[in-house]
Amino acid sequence: MANLTGGEFLIKEIPANEIFSLEELNEEQKMLRDSAKEFIDREVVPNREKFEHNDYAFTEECMKKLGEMGMLGITVPEQYGGMGMGFINTMLACDYLSGATGSLATAFGAHTGIGTLPTLLYGSEALKAKYLPDLAAGTKFGAYCLTEPDAGSDANSGKTKAVLSADGKHYIINGQKMWISNAGFADTFTLFAKIDDDKNITGFVINRSELEDPNSLTLGEEEHKLGIRASSTRQVFFNDMKVPVENMLGERNNGFKIALNALNVGRIKLAAACLDAQRRILNHSIQYSNERKQFGVSISTFGAIRKKLAEMATGTFVSESGSYRAAKDVQDKIDELVAGGMNHQEAELKGVEEFAVECSILKVFVSDLAQHTADEGIQIYGGMGFSEDTPMEAAWRDSRISRIYEGTNEINRLLAVGMLIKRAMKGQLDLLTPAMAISKELMGIPSFEIPDYSAYMSEEKAIIANLKKVFLMVSGAALQKYMMDIEKQQHLLLNASEILNQIYMAESAILRAEKHFSPDSVEAAMAQLNLYKAIEKIITAAKEGIVSFAEGDEQRMMLSGLRRFTKYTNTPNVVALTEKIAAHYVEKGHY
Repeated sequence: MANLTGGEFLIKEIPANEIFSLEELNEEQKMLRDSAKEFIDREVVPNREKFEHNDYAFTEECMKKLGEMGMLGITVPEQYGGMGMGFINTMLACDYLSGATGSLATAFGAHTGIGTLPTLLYGSEALKAKYLPDLAAGTKFGAYCLTEPDAGSDANSGKTKAVLSADGKHYIINGQKMWISNAGFADTFTLFAKIDDDKNITGFVINRSELEDPNSLTLGEEEHKLGIRASSTRQVFFNDMKVPVENMLGERNNGFKIALNALNVGRIKLAAACLDAQRRILNHSIQYSNERKQFGVSISTFGAIRKKLAEMATGTFVSESGSYRAAKDVQDKIDELVAGGMNHQEAELKGVEEFAVECSILKVFVSDLAQHTADEGIQIYGGMGFSEDTPMEAAWRDSRISRIYEGTNEINRLLAVGMLIKRAMKGQLDLLTPAMAISKELMGIPSFEIPDYSAYMSEEKAIIANLKKVFLMVSGAALQKYMMDIEKQQHLLLNASEILNQIYMAESAILRAEKHFSPDSVEAAMAQLNLYKAIEKIITAAKEGIVSFAEGDEQRMMLSGLRRFTKYTNTPNVVALTEKIAAHYVEKGHY
């Protein structure tokens, strides 16, 4: 079986046996998951108040303990003091260590991701040997200095400058960075600056403790934030800071690429970091609704509450399905490249880069859903949900940043479609042939035969195939009209992105349910309920897109195609599916 390429899910029928999900963890992975979960339940959950009262020292203490457990070195090769585990293990650690508080999730994610990866992936052998062992052990913590007051999403517009010293041994760096996670307790700083008048930024790494002048790197005060209150976030100022020339990461002018690739890895890991938060919010909500009595009965008996619980559980199942499916695709690509002779660091870079579209899809879908889940959790708790005495309001505040981290969700929506179009234009993905085939199909007479959908998930998979046609129909026609100006049509790209996101996540849930669960299972019900909701969202987004650029006969034909491609033969009983899911979890008491 040939490995899938990035974005190829759009033009291929994916068999259920080719996807990976949480049900397939091996013993090593289960031990990792259980160890992470046990640590959070023992060290973090009982100390929730400390995180909410800006106890930065406690966050640092937790990080040191994670370092002692080996959790900070999961991705770092053994030769640099790490555990050298695979990509799925990385996702698992991120998932199960990130659910109880956004403060620790941020410190962990910033350190193991953007704080470590640039050196691991782009550092010289000497830099890796010098910096990685301490980062893996948690004896030094990492921070990543990219954002500036006038350079957020447009990272390449930063004003921080680097000038070569007269003796040619150092770069003298001046400038400021803001929103720097871990800055208060970090020693290892990855930073980006423009050398002279270069077009692009360049990356560097330095330990604060090794600077000739300790005052050449100074920090602002801790930022007061809506959430993630005990994650250290400060401005960082560089004042004639001397960085040895050999501390450059990769090549001069290559910093933008380093930043982008670090963010690609960050995006899929951010999705993982939202998963256990969803599970924990859902479990609190189920427990509270079973215990809370109104009108003489538990509120979990009320249909309005049961609908919320069913949709929260469904969202959690779908989020897991897409995240671990993509993680395995990345892992397979890494393994394939290593087998072909590429070193592991380069292979990991290329593996994640290959699935950059999926990384952006996941980042948007899962972070949006995580906040919605927290919002619904507050609603189930009612007035108590608004109180700091219950975990819901902190969960809601902490979840909000996920839609801004690693590139805002709006940027990521535009990116996903933009990267897909670029892949097609480079000949890496043939979207044109199937798009033309759909145009012909729309001109033809539709079949009035009623298909045989007796096989498990056969109608759902046929609908997924048709939803892919919707994406190709809308994006193909839009591309034909706007050509290279398509990137200026942000409304349209956002609509296309919504269709793309819903397809990938709905397909992931359907295939997971088909592979691991029976037709009468609650998991099958969740996959079916999600598909129904996804179709409604796709219809809205596609219709909005079509009428924005098509007129007359073309518009009528495309709207007719949209109706054809989103039609059920056997419309599911959504209320019955919802009730089945709610009944299962209310009785079970947890997800």
